[in-house]
Amino acid sequence: MASVSTYLNFERETEAAFEFYRQVFRSEYAGPVMRMGDGPGCEGQPPLPAGDRRLVMHVALPILGGHLLMGTDCPESMGRRLVRGDNVYINLQPDTRAETERLFHALAEGGTVESPLQDMFWGDYWGCLTDRFGTRWMFNCAAKA
Repeated sequence: MASVSTYLNFERETEAAFEFYRQVFRSEYAGPVMRMGDGPGCEGQPPLPAGDRRLVMHVALPILGGHLLMGTDCPESMGRRLVRGDNVYINLQPDTRAETERLFHALAEGGTVESPLQDMFWGDYWGCLTDRFGTRWMFNCAAKA
């Protein structure tokens, strides 16, 4: 079933932020907290510094009305300088790859593609962009090719 969630990026505070949100919303994580060291290295990128392997790659927390609050760490060692205020994505999870591609290309028109849609190591079809109005969008489709 298609869904929408909010994705938050932190430089190195995801774990602390989500522990705070878990207590505030009296909720439990929707699955295990994935760490940067749990995934394969990124092609063409230097190896992950040892101190970054425990950073959060992905966490999901149900908050209100079935809405998921998700998050990740984005340290400068991974090539992104995070500025508070630009750390939020609207995460779309369409049911089909065709709908994912339609939405992605429509929202990308006049905007900037950060990561093109591609099959990822966790098994989903993923990409992200900033639209022409500065809104950040992330796409994650579980449907297989």
